[in-house]
Amino acid sequence: MTDTITIRPAGRDDVPLVLQFIRDLARYERLEHEVCASEAELAEALFGERRYAEVVFACSGGAPVGFALFFHNFSTFKGRPGIYLEDLYVRPEARGRGIGRRLLAHLARTAVERRCARLEWAVLDWNEPSIAFYRSLGAVPLDEWTVFRLTGDALALLAGGAAAEG
Repeated sequence: MTDTITIRPAGRDDVPLVLQFIRDLARYERLEHEVCASEAELAEALFGERRYAEVVFACSGGAPVGFALFFHNFSTFKGRPGIYLEDLYVRPEARGRGIGRRLLAHLARTAVERRCARLEWAVLDWNEPSIAFYRSLGAVPLDEWTVFRLTGDALALLAGGAAAEG
C-alpha cells in the first residue's frame, strides 16, 4: 500500500461498501449478530430526502481502507450543534499508519467549519487499544454519564404502539 491517504465523502454508489465496513466493525466489536441494516435502508438514511448521517472514507492509493459514519447532535448548554461519531473503523492491514487519526482530524475540521461545539463518540469499555488512542489525542472519557437506550418492544410500548418490528 502507498502512504498517500485521502479522505473522501461516500456517494450513493458506495452504499454496499458502507454496509461492508459496518459489518467489519461489528465483527471486530463482537456484535456482528446485531447488524440488520440493509443497503436500501442505508441508502435512504444517507442519501434520501432527509439525510440522517454522513460517511467519509479514508483511502490508500484510491482504495477505501477506513471509514467514519457521523451525524449532528445538539448542545443545549452551548446553543450549538455537535458532531457525534457513530462508527470509526480502519481495516486491520491498514492500521498503524495514522489513518484513524486522519479520519478524526477530518471530523474535527468539519466540526470547526460547521461551528460545532464538540466532537464526541462512545467506545466499548474493553477496547483498550482504541481508548489509549483516543486519550493520546486529548479526548477525555465522560465517566459521570451513563448511556440509556430504548429499542424493540420497550420503544414501541413507550410510544404507545404495537410491538416494534425487527
